[in-house]
Amino acid sequence: MRRNVINERIKHEYLTFLEEGRGLSAPSIDAGAKALARFETYTGHRDFKKFHRQQAVGFKKHLADQLNLRTGERLSKATVYSTLGTLKTFFQWLAGQPGYKSQLQYSDADYFSLSLKDTAIAKARREPRVPTMEEIRKVLRVMPNATSIERRNRALVAFAILTGARDNAIASMRLKHVDLVEGVVHHDARDVRVKFSKSFPTYFFEVGDDIKQIVVDWIAYSTEVLGRGPNDPLFPSTRTGLDEAGSLAPVGLHEECWGSAGPIRAIFKEAFSRAGLPYFNPHSFRKTLVRLGMELCRGSAEAFKAWSQNLGHAEVLTTFSSYGDIPAQRQRDLIRSATLLSDDDRQALEVGRVVLAATRGTSINGQRT
Repeated sequence: MRRNVINERIKHEYLTFLEEGRGLSAPSIDAGAKALARFETYTGHRDFKKFHRQQAVGFKKHLADQLNLRTGERLSKATVYSTLGTLKTFFQWLAGQPGYKSQLQYSDADYFSLSLKDTAIAKARREPRVPTMEEIRKVLRVMPNATSIERRNRALVAFAILTGARDNAIASMRLKHVDLVEGVVHHDARDVRVKFSKSFPTYFFEVGDDIKQIVVDWIAYSTEVLGRGPNDPLFPSTRTGLDEAGSLAPVGLHEECWGSAGPIRAIFKEAFSRAGLPYFNPHSFRKTLVRLGMELCRGSAEAFKAWSQNLGHAEVLTTFSSYGDIPAQRQRDLIRSATLLSDDDRQALEVGRVVLAATRGTSINGQRT
């Protein structure tokens, strides 16, 4: 279907506003463009100046009947909520733009809202799937380690759990950013694609010498065998060429970084599949590290603050709220240990209460001690 030129111009302005005015990332901007394209397909690319609340109501019903092309099932409430929220924000912005102010009502954008019930379903948090350290070690054990590409892939997975670095940062790191003597990785926003362009150091997490050694061996291989220097990629991209059969295939490593984190996620997917485990993306390793930190730093607020800071979080509350979900089984154990006290435990608590009251000179059962 032929596109609406006027719509394309204002969409370009809006997407530029999201990038330059709001500072959103490329994936967020792409999601906005996708939502707008869905709506235009529904309206037949009708001019945005002719937007009416009934279009929003009809589009909500339309989305409710759409199928996910990958699963064949209806779109999830979360997908619908995200799409409608994007459109609501767009039309609210549009209602304030020259040439549209007299045509659109700001409040009409509210008709993109889901019902309170569906909104609650869309925003419901489910227990995240997080790999255990045992599962990660199993993945590393079964990963091949013969060719330079296989060595890189294995070291990449080990580095992700050793440092908790995000995949996009890993894709852009260079050898100079890793200091093996101090055991630290420098997230330098001048060179590394760090979230929010925030520079910070990450010291190797205590996940085991075996995992650390994989990374150490890879860096030694890169410098001594491949002859790479400080400014070369820590994990270089794959070089493709013609194999012996004349087919296009991976043949070695480039001397440049990956342009995106997509290849890293593909490496993770293949590695977990080889180990007979469900796929866990690189970001899930950060949640594994948070759970490990909650065990190792138990009883020390300062230690957990350092653990949180090592992940690049300025506030420890970010670590708790975004990554600190307690697994249901652990939740059960904590609740039972807190409530199901034995008679001896209760007696010990009562003795402790009496002693504490006596030292403070307070009364017990109405009598002065």
